[in-house]
Amino acid sequence: MSRLGLESTRAAQRRWEATPLVARLRVLERFRQLAANGARELAETVPTRLAGALSRTVADTLVSEVLPIVEACRFLEREAGGILRTRELGSNGRPVWLGRVESKVERAPWGVILVIAAGNYPLLLAGVQVLQALVAGNAVLWKPAPGTAAVAFAVRALLLEAGLEPDLVTVLEPSVAAGEEAIAAGVDFVAVTGSPTTGRAVLRQLAETVTPAVLELSGCDAVLVLPGADLGHVVDAVSFGLRFNGSFTCMAPRRIFLLGLKAPEAEVVETGLKKALAGLDPVELTDAGRVLVGSLLDDARALGATVAVNGLHESERQVGATLVLGATPEMAVLRSEVFAPLVSVMRTVDIREALAADAVCPFGLTAAIFGPEGEARKVAAQLRVGNVLLNDVITPTAEPRVSFGGRGGSGYGVTRGTEGLLAMTTPKTTQVRRGRPNRAYEVTGDGHIELFAGLTQLLHGGWGKKFAGLRRLVAAVRKLK
Repeated sequence: MSRLGLESTRAAQRRWEATPLVARLRVLERFRQLAANGARELAETVPTRLAGALSRTVADTLVSEVLPIVEACRFLEREAGGILRTRELGSNGRPVWLGRVESKVERAPWGVILVIAAGNYPLLLAGVQVLQALVAGNAVLWKPAPGTAAVAFAVRALLLEAGLEPDLVTVLEPSVAAGEEAIAAGVDFVAVTGSPTTGRAVLRQLAETVTPAVLELSGCDAVLVLPGADLGHVVDAVSFGLRFNGSFTCMAPRRIFLLGLKAPEAEVVETGLKKALAGLDPVELTDAGRVLVGSLLDDARALGATVAVNGLHESERQVGATLVLGATPEMAVLRSEVFAPLVSVMRTVDIREALAADAVCPFGLTAAIFGPEGEARKVAAQLRVGNVLLNDVITPTAEPRVSFGGRGGSGYGVTRGTEGLLAMTTPKTTQVRRGRPNRAYEVTGDGHIELFAGLTQLLHGGWGKKFAGLRRLVAAVRKLK
């Protein structure tokens, strides 16, 4: 993208920012209705083979991407006004020495936002970011993942039909170079969904211009099973998580910790997983994905683990679900990001051992905890992740009011929900002085030391020292007269 092209985008953004929020939301409402009425057609723009070689049905896309994105629109239509409302701070809590200063905080759009999309959910993940950016008053450059440009163009076409000015959404080439060129042209904010490698590369370039960003960089997510959990439900949930979208999901279960379960209970989970995973349909990995899975399994075996279900076969490109039992923290499988139906199980004595094993992993996207809700909440409070799911996996994160983001190697910042909308803006404060504060402009000297010290003691020294502060203040005022 040339700088001239970006200037055209900036001109459109300034006009859009000046458009009242209610008018922006009318465009969003029309988009939602158009997308809903053409839901099947929109779903069919998502390739049936994603993220390398994942097979996806239209029905899967409708339920996992189309329905959530229109729900996200309704959330914005209802809540954006309150979320983006200007805050008048008023006099309550204002420092007494600031007199008649009045302050307000607005949420200003960044300007031009670059959205770097992932390939596994090309409509939902990038689409919500684009819609939130627009509602907040920004213009958007959308860099789709390879093979998914049709999705971006379809969303843009619906937005234009809904009344959006064409220059407010530009679909870039689905190449790394296109993203690099957009950053070099001078975007104001970047939203990245992708691998840690992608995130680090983007951050290196953004460091040159100190451009802010939010990064959702995948994970190696944990499932913690507590005593008292419904073990059949655990097996069903993990199987679903590995099956859903062919396991090409950033928050798919990868590490299962059995916390203090007795041997017969642990065997129920492990045996149930063996049976359930053996029946899952295989997926086709890229060559790089197969090599990674193979190396992780070799490492696990060398360190004493058992590959109880092995879906990796040398003679086939397709890979079935794979289960590693007897995992330990030193194994790479417990700390590696992998997009494949691979999950490991580790038995732990208690929560302390489980947390120590979990901490070895650099990622912190989501975690799922199964067990009595009260105990599960206590465990959740000790996890360093962006999202915790109790007695479920993946599905609840489709809630449009909920933000989503990770910690550590999984990135920082959030998208979606209230906080995701706020992330598409930056605070802008305006302060007004009523009257003429001539004394505030006077040059200070030694005579002001006791004045300011006394005022500070009076206001903040505690009840036992307030009177002493008042005396110092009065004495200092008399000397200055």
